[in-house]
Amino acid sequence: MPHILIVEDETIIRSALRRLLERNQYQVSEAGSVQEAQERFTIPTFDLIVSDLRLPGAPGTELIKLGQGTPVLIMTSYASLRSAVDSMKMGAVDYIAKPFDHDEMLQAVARILRDRQSVQASGEAVASKATNGSAKAGPDNSNGEIGIIGSCPPMQDLYGKIRKVAPTDSNVLIQGESGTGKELVARALHNLSKRAKAPMISVNCAAIPESLIESELFGHEKGAFTGASAGRAGLVEAADGGTLFLDEIGELPLEAQARLLRVLQEGEIRRVGSVQSQKVDVRLIAATHRDLKSLAKIGQFREDLYYRLHVIALKLPALRERGADVNEIANAFLARQSARINRTDLKFAADAEQAIRHYSWPGNVRELENAVERAVILSESPEISAELLGIDIELGDLEDDEFIGLPPQQGGGNSGNNNHEPTEDLSLEDYFQHFVLEHQDHMTETELARKLGVSRKCLWERRQRLGIPRRKTGVASES
Repeated sequence: MPHILIVEDETIIRSALRRLLERNQYQVSEAGSVQEAQERFTIPTFDLIVSDLRLPGAPGTELIKLGQGTPVLIMTSYASLRSAVDSMKMGAVDYIAKPFDHDEMLQAVARILRDRQSVQASGEAVASKATNGSAKAGPDNSNGEIGIIGSCPPMQDLYGKIRKVAPTDSNVLIQGESGTGKELVARALHNLSKRAKAPMISVNCAAIPESLIESELFGHEKGAFTGASAGRAGLVEAADGGTLFLDEIGELPLEAQARLLRVLQEGEIRRVGSVQSQKVDVRLIAATHRDLKSLAKIGQFREDLYYRLHVIALKLPALRERGADVNEIANAFLARQSARINRTDLKFAADAEQAIRHYSWPGNVRELENAVERAVILSESPEISAELLGIDIELGDLEDDEFIGLPPQQGGGNSGNNNHEPTEDLSLEDYFQHFVLEHQDHMTETELARKLGVSRKCLWERRQRLGIPRRKTGVASES
């Protein structure tokens, strides 16, 4: 069980974080300052240190040196973003803004521990090879330095390209369906680059409202718009010296695309509301599941930006195209989830192995991970069946939980269109597509999601799957 040290002077935050981590099967120790941590513990023996940046006495960054290689995750307020980035340059493995989301914290902790384990395994393999002499070369199944599971030919080809591209500063465009693990490829490129000790800032362009995206990316000055009570650095500025990963870049508004182009061409940014530019040194990695070249032809994506991004393109295959990798990945997820609940007896039944191999996995690796996690939690016997995984081969590309609360035959506030509403024999996907096309000209994304009984994120993901682009005009911007 991984042992984590929390160093935080605010008792309420420290206790809440300890309970969160203990509920998720981590062993936790805590201290209120660097000095207390030194007095009570042997700091290098921990698997991870989670520390506030500002502490009584020495700052949290002091633990980077005291940890002697133990990864340090820095917590900081959003207003101290610049300080957090500086702490990463000093050797912190990552930072997280307070107040943090519980899922965000757990994902960060799991990722850091997983990366640490991969590095240790890679080091042990190298040491073993040096001791035993040259061993017979075989397929690279672990890919420890890359951190991606799978050894099918398309993935082996991808690993080779990652190793060649990573040491350069060239822009990279990662293409692949939603849920295939594009951020893992971006992180591998960053970790194998000369920028590995600098921050990697990840941004999902589809998750930020259009009205806020420029401020989030490029920052703003005090008074630049209503509510801008203080100036703030943007995420591009936070990535200075490191890597900026823009996921779903096809959803970036044209105005923000123009600003991003300036970053790539001139190496400088200008905050919203400012007349001054400042230099930045960032490597851009972008990802999309859409055809940017086709979007450029119809004016929905800047052609000059497309060619700036398309210096090197990496294609990530869908899970259904990766052969036996799907079972290898499923077993890795099973081991991880079993460890979290302290069970060592779980395994897939024969029908589950078959179902995993032959199911189309429209949600790719993300869907597989969710299915395994759900099965582990619900399992009452050592064998996990196909039924417990919730796999339905015939209705595979419908995700039940995405349509919880879907109002049958709801008109969405436009009674004049009732004669166009779908009939009862339409499928859920037909209903969704019909409803969105019928009402997106006079409803915001929030209103559409509410009428359909889903989240905005779910609405966006379903749009992508069905190829229904979001209208850029016609509806007032959402605040």
